[in-house]
Amino acid sequence: MTSSKIYDCLIVGGGIAGLQAAIQLGRYSVHQVLVIDAGYGRSTLCRQYHNLLGFPEGVSGEELRSRGRRQAESYGVEFILARVTSAVKLEGRFQVSTSSGDKYTAKTLLLATGVLDRFPEVPGMIPTLGLSVYVCPDCDGYEIQGRKTVLMGAGRPGAEMALLLAERTRDLTYINHERSDVAPQLLQQMAERGIRYEEGEIAEVQQSEGDIRSVMLKDGRSFAAERGFIAFGGNEVHSGLAAQLGATLSGNRHVETDPRTKQTSVPGVWAAGDLGLHAEQVSVAMGEGSIAAIWIHKALRPCYNQLNGGDAEDDS
Repeated sequence: MTSSKIYDCLIVGGGIAGLQAAIQLGRYSVHQVLVIDAGYGRSTLCRQYHNLLGFPEGVSGEELRSRGRRQAESYGVEFILARVTSAVKLEGRFQVSTSSGDKYTAKTLLLATGVLDRFPEVPGMIPTLGLSVYVCPDCDGYEIQGRKTVLMGAGRPGAEMALLLAERTRDLTYINHERSDVAPQLLQQMAERGIRYEEGEIAEVQQSEGDIRSVMLKDGRSFAAERGFIAFGGNEVHSGLAAQLGATLSGNRHVETDPRTKQTSVPGVWAAGDLGLHAEQVSVAMGEGSIAAIWIHKALRPCYNQLNGGDAEDDS
């Protein structure tokens, strides 16, 4: 099915950045906005965000998404649950196709497809994410302060994370799940910092209601833990649609954007959230979603720029 409706903005990704952009665009009350969301991502996995203004007790990604969608819908934003597989520019407009073959067209496009962390599919891992096992030392290093912590990772990414986390706790064990190479200098630095280094395939994260208790290896060894971290490297950056449209990607496949407007190298295409080059935090994603939406509004409403005495690029 090809929709005949032409939206002012089509947002691909209903995570934190996409939702914040949808709310901002909806509140202008003049734009027809569609959010296409696959329904799965970093924010659906995180059981608790701890470092957000206004949520001292934490808030889950699912709760934020649910609230954000309701808020955006109250301003007339439309939502579709689907996975976008392709995007093209046709006659000055953008058309996306979903895995079911449906097509949608818009004047502008915001990519908020994010990043997905790589970790092994072992029992007990997912229920702990964001509650007692973390991925970001900037977001959640505080949570392991002085706690017995097991870092589950692979090779160099795990070793480098261990050295960062050693600033927070003196009781740290790094389990190299994949037994991948770690440079001798990193092994030496870990030893000097008192980090216990082990190699072995993880069989299970033992937990109770999201609280990690221990990490079991397939060889029978067990490591008690109060907190955990993961650092396997090779996270999946969902920049395929940006690449299809010809947007400039960095060496790590994140999308490069104008630091002020969040527009990509393709006019009419913006990117916000973890897809871009930034500190991967929820608060940053929210900010980028708002910034992108403001500049999308300016691009869609030339009269806005006339009232403000200049075009979108010159407005300050």
